[in-house]
Amino acid sequence: MLSRVADSVYWMNRYIERAENYCRFMDVNFQLSLDSPESANQWGPMVTTTGDNTLFEERYGEYSKETVIEFMTFDGENPSSILSCIRRARENARTIRENISTELWQILNELYLEIKNQSHTSDMERLERFYTRVRRTCLLFYGTMDATLSHDEVHRFALTGRYLERADKTTRILDMKYFILLPSVQDVGTTLDLIQWLSLLKSASAHEMFNRIYQKVTPKNIAEFLILNRDFPRALIYCLAELDRNLRSISGNSGRSYSNEAERTTGLLLSELNFTDIEEIFQRGMHEYLDSVQTRLNDVGGQIVQRYFSV
Repeated sequence: MLSRVADSVYWMNRYIERAENYCRFMDVNFQLSLDSPESANQWGPMVTTTGDNTLFEERYGEYSKETVIEFMTFDGENPSSILSCIRRARENARTIRENISTELWQILNELYLEIKNQSHTSDMERLERFYTRVRRTCLLFYGTMDATLSHDEVHRFALTGRYLERADKTTRILDMKYFILLPSVQDVGTTLDLIQWLSLLKSASAHEMFNRIYQKVTPKNIAEFLILNRDFPRALIYCLAELDRNLRSISGNSGRSYSNEAERTTGLLLSELNFTDIEEIFQRGMHEYLDSVQTRLNDVGGQIVQRYFSV
C-alpha cells in the first residue's frame, strides 16, 4: 500500500471525526445558552477545547458568540473549522478515488458542495439545521465506509485516524468542564453545575448510554464513563483499544511486544488505563491527567506520521 494512500485515508477520517465533534460541541453550547447566562466564559472554552486560542486571538481578539461561531464553523483560515475539515476531508478523498467506494466519495462531495457556499449566520435556528446536517452526514459516512470498503489496510488506516481523533476530543471536552467551564467553586452542586455536566454528556453523545448505567449525575460518574467504560465507543479506553488493535493489524504484530513507537506509546497508555480506577485519576488531578493523555496522543499521531507517511 502506498504511503500517500495511507496518509490520505488517515487524515480524511481524522477531519471527518473532528468536524462531527465540533458540530456536537457547538450545537450543545447553543442549548446551554438557553439555560444559563450568556457570557464570554461560555463561548471562550469552545476555542480552548480545540487548542486554537492563539490563532483566534490574532484574528478576532475578543471572545463572543458571533466570533466563536464564525471561527469554529466558517473560517477558512482556521484549519480546524468545520468548513475547513470538510474541505480537507473531501480533498483527501479526491486524491484516492480508486481506493474508496463511489458511495463514500459522493457523500463527502455532496456535503462539501452544499456547505462551501453556506451563508455565514449566527441565527440559532439556521445554525442548528447546519450542525444537524453535517453531523448526520458524518454518521452516514461512518456507516457507508464500514459497509462498502474492504476491511483491509485502507479500512484499518481509516479507523486508526478515527479513533485517535475521537480519543483526543473526549479528553478535551472533559478537560474543558473541569478546568475552564465552571466559573467558580461556589457553583459546584448548583443547578448551573448540573446543567453543565449534562451538556458535557450530550457533547459526547453519551447522555442516554450514561443513564443506562448510572442513576445519578456526578462528576466522578461522568468521568468514569467517558474514560473507563469499555463498551461506549467514545470512551477513552474504548478508543485506545481500537487504536491499538488497528495499529497492530497494520504492522502484522500479533505478539505482546511492539514493532514501532506508535504501538509502544498506545500500548503503554492502554495498559495504564486497564489497571487504574477513577479514584486514582482524581487523586492525581483530573486536569493534569487529561493534559498528560493529550500530550501522549499527540505523540502517537507524530509517530504514526513518521512510521508510515514520511518519505
